[in-house]
Amino acid sequence: MKRSKIQAAVFAGAFLCCFLWASAFPGIKIGYRLWGIQGSDTWRIIRFAGIRFFLAGLLVILFASISRRKLLLPKAAEFPKVILLSAFQTIGQYVFFYLGLAHTGGVNSAVVDSLTTFFAIIIAALVMHMEKLTAKKMIGCLLGFFGVLIINLSVPGFSFSPLGDGLVALSALCYGVSSNLIKLYSRQHDTVIFSGYQFVFGGAVMTVIGHAGLWLSGESAAVNPDDTSKAVIILVYLALVSSVAYTIWGLLLKKNDVSKISIFGFMTPVLGVVLSALLLGEGGQLGIRHIVSLVFITAGIIVVNLKKDI
Repeated sequence: MKRSKIQAAVFAGAFLCCFLWASAFPGIKIGYRLWGIQGSDTWRIIRFAGIRFFLAGLLVILFASISRRKLLLPKAAEFPKVILLSAFQTIGQYVFFYLGLAHTGGVNSAVVDSLTTFFAIIIAALVMHMEKLTAKKMIGCLLGFFGVLIINLSVPGFSFSPLGDGLVALSALCYGVSSNLIKLYSRQHDTVIFSGYQFVFGGAVMTVIGHAGLWLSGESAAVNPDDTSKAVIILVYLALVSSVAYTIWGLLLKKNDVSKISIFGFMTPVLGVVLSALLLGEGGQLGIRHIVSLVFITAGIIVVNLKKDI
């Protein structure tokens, strides 16, 4: 009974994380529109992401410090690890993700981003050597990759956008590395502190890069949204998505195998497709290839999650 309750709690926590991350697909595009950011506004996109994650980090630290009744600060020896984690989890993952999302639809990006699950499993087994890469994991990963390929098939033939789907895939690779770093660091360090401060560092770096890019290109750094209140609300919401989801996800990874937690990531592309269709009016983009793609991805997750090896 106790075991079933733990499994239910893990599922509930993972589902909440996936729902929040899925809502970021349409949320970011809505944020672009409210803040007047176009797909070609590279520096504004990076700055937008930087402000979001800097705010997310402050929220994590604030909430955790209040709950523990003391200001949480990383130790001097922990800073290099925080910076390395931030390089993959925030800077690398989200520079690629934000730029990629600006050049592809919310539906496509949601499915391509499902590669995060399989990258995390492969890296855990072949690079970090924290788990064994069993036959069922290999078959599951292949099914998932095939599902992602299907989403890029069109009538004329294979279609793949390097500036869209390609960058989202690189974002997924960075996530795969960061998931394993979190698991590794959580053995000796406070996951919440690492989550908060890596967001602060990464957000600050991305904000500075965005400002510097605007200045060097001679573009105006000012932003005048048509509806300031809505623009601020969506930015705060996206910050909460990161602060809440990554804190919970980090705690789940600390107490479970990477493969057992990462496999729940199948819910993110499924929920992302639905939310993008509802909130962005992309329902017309949904077709048989999207359904088939999600079927393959789901099949891959089921295979990886089988109790017995194949």
